[in-house]
Amino acid sequence: MARIRAAYFDPDGARYGIPTYWWKGAPPGYATRRQLTAAGLRPGGQPVAAQVLWRGVGGTRTAYLYRVDLAAPKRTATPAQRAAIGKALLARRTCRTCRQVRPYFIPRSLGECLTCSPLLKEFR
Repeated sequence: MARIRAAYFDPDGARYGIPTYWWKGAPPGYATRRQLTAAGLRPGGQPVAAQVLWRGVGGTRTAYLYRVDLAAPKRTATPAQRAAIGKALLARRTCRTCRQVRPYFIPRSLGECLTCSPLLKEFR
C-alpha cells in the first residue's frame, strides 16, 4: 500500500471519526450522492456512513459515502407540480412589454425581450 493511500485508510474510524477510504478504495455497498442519483436513489435522511479522501488541487478533497441498502427511491413530481413548473418556465419566456412568448429565457437584467429592450436598440 502506498504512503498516500495508507494516510487515508481508516476503516474503523479511529483517526477521522468515520470510516475513511482512499480514492476508489471504498468497499461495495457504499455510494456517493451522485452515484445514488444515477441509480435512481436518494440518501433518504440517513447520516454519512463513510468518506473518501484524496489529495487534490488546493489540499485534501472529501467525498461522503452513504449506504446503498438504506437508500430510498427518488421521489417523482406530481402532475400538479409538473404543471406548476411548466407555467413558471413559460413565464420566464414571456416578455412583460410585448407579451410575446420567446424561444429563450428573458434576461432578468433587462426585464424584457431583446427586441423590446432599450439598452439593445442602439446596437441594431
